[in-house]
Amino acid sequence: MARKKLHRPIAAMAKKIREYRALKNRPRESQRFALDYETMRRPLTQKRLPVRAWEDARSEHRLLALLCRLPRFGVGRTVTRKSWLWAHDEPCYWVIAKVKADYTAENMDHGRAWGYLTFRGKTEEKMREIDKVMYHDWRMVPKHEEEAFKKFTPVPEETIRYLPYPPLLRAMILAQWQKEGKPITEEPMIDLEKVTASPLRRAKKKAAGTPV
Repeated sequence: MARKKLHRPIAAMAKKIREYRALKNRPRESQRFALDYETMRRPLTQKRLPVRAWEDARSEHRLLALLCRLPRFGVGRTVTRKSWLWAHDEPCYWVIAKVKADYTAENMDHGRAWGYLTFRGKTEEKMREIDKVMYHDWRMVPKHEEEAFKKFTPVPEETIRYLPYPPLLRAMILAQWQKEGKPITEEPMIDLEKVTASPLRRAKKKAAGTPV
């Protein structure tokens, strides 16, 4: 017989107090991501930025460093990243929906932000937290350029229906056809629609069960 777990209210309260103190004493955003631009080290952890990031750290901006200059911390504005502009032809950007600034920072240029992501022309419907806000590659899209920046005509994707079999499997199929006396008039190919649909069909059949 299993022993009944005793309720220990004092131990539970002590655990909550420890968790609260740990939460209260944790370093703030302005402490975690502060940067000494002379040594390129973070004072809290003494970690040094990669050498290839030094140029961007001196010339580009963090996200909150841009938003702290705007009314209402830029809610409703559009921001993008330098790395996205270089890597993708399709529009990639965030629309700012919510900002929680670290008010203990000197210029309130640290904190967290939430928004709606559009990546390579595809927009997500659900709001989520913006990641990598501490990176020095954020750029604000001017208001008069937002409409042109967001304009995008999607290109229809080419779908591949058939693929050739691997050489050994192809030889096995041709040998089986020859053994069965089938005429070899076409090349054996993999039908991707059947391959992708078969697990779903098996799952539906398993869920339905066999009538008794």
